[in-house]
Amino acid sequence: MKIVYFGTPEFALAPLQRLLETETYQVLGVVTQPDRRRGRGNQLSPSPVKALALCHGLPVWQPERLRRDPELPEVLRSLGADVFVVVAYGQILPPSILEIPRYGCINIHGSLLPKYRGAAPIQWALYHGEGETGVTTMRMDAGMDTGPMLLKRKVTIHLGDNAATLSAKLSDIGADLLLETLQQLPQLQPEPQNDAEATYAPLIQKSDYAIDWGRSALALHNQVRAFYPYAYTQWQDTPLKLLQTWPLVPEVRAELPEPLQSFVCEPEAASAPGTVVELIKGWGSVVQTGKGRLLLSQVHLSGRKAQSGWDFVNGVRLAIATQFDMMPSAL
Repeated sequence: MKIVYFGTPEFALAPLQRLLETETYQVLGVVTQPDRRRGRGNQLSPSPVKALALCHGLPVWQPERLRRDPELPEVLRSLGADVFVVVAYGQILPPSILEIPRYGCINIHGSLLPKYRGAAPIQWALYHGEGETGVTTMRMDAGMDTGPMLLKRKVTIHLGDNAATLSAKLSDIGADLLLETLQQLPQLQPEPQNDAEATYAPLIQKSDYAIDWGRSALALHNQVRAFYPYAYTQWQDTPLKLLQTWPLVPEVRAELPEPLQSFVCEPEAASAPGTVVELIKGWGSVVQTGKGRLLLSQVHLSGRKAQSGWDFVNGVRLAIATQFDMMPSAL
C-alpha cells in the first residue's frame, strides 16, 4: 500500500515511524508545515515530522497555504498513492486533495469522536476533567473532523496525566490503531458521526494560561495539566509557571500519591484564594483556592530553571500567608 503522510508535531511521529518500520507500506513522501522560528535563538527549525522524514530520505513538501498551492495536488496525484494518512497536520485539506487517493484520506484524531472535534482535543479533555478519552480513525471529508469513523480505542485519564504524557500515550495507541485500520480498510464500514453529540476543542489562547485562584482546586489542577507547561500565576510581579499540582480535596483523595492523602483538608481553611496555607516538606507549598487547596509540586519561576515545589519554597524563602497574585482568566 502506497502512502503519503501529512503531519507536523511530535504527536504525529509514532504513526509515521510505525509505517516506516512495516514492510507492507511504502511511504512516498511527507507533507508538513513550513519551518518555524523556535527557541531562545529564534532559529528556523523543521517540524518533528520533517526531521524524521529527512532521516529516512523521504521527499518533503511544505506549502504555506495548502488551499492556495496550485501545484501540489498535481504532484501528489502523480505519485499514485493508495491512501493519504493525516495526523495533526495543522491545515484543513481541500477537496482537490481529499479526492486524490483510491482509499481516501485517513485521519488519526486524539479523542473519541464526535467529542472534541478541533485543534486541541487532548488539552480540552484534560481541562474538562474527563475520566477517559481515546483515539479515533476516520475517513476525512471537507468538514472539521466530521468524517465517518472507522476504529476507536479508549484510554483512561489519570489524575497525574498532563498534555505531554497523555499525548505520548495516544500517539502510540494511534500508531497501532492506524495499522489495524489500514489492514482492514477495504472491508471497514465507516460509521457516520452523530453531530448532535459533537463537542469542540478550539485553539488555545494565551489568556487560557492565566491562573485565577478564585476557581476550585480541582479546576485549577485540570487547567495546569491541560495547558502544560504554560499555566502561570504571579509571585512578586514575576511570572511563575505551574508545571505540576495536586488538588488536596476529598473527591480525588484515592488518586493522590499516598504520602499526600493525609493532607486532604476538610472543612475549608479561612484564607483568601491565592494564599499559601501550608508547606509540605519535600513537596512544596499548599495554596487556598476558591474551593479546596492546591499543592504546587513543580514550578518554573521566570529567569530560572524549572524546580520542585519544595526547592522553590526554600529558594525564595516562601512563608505561610504569602499571597500569589489574583489573575482572573478568560476561562
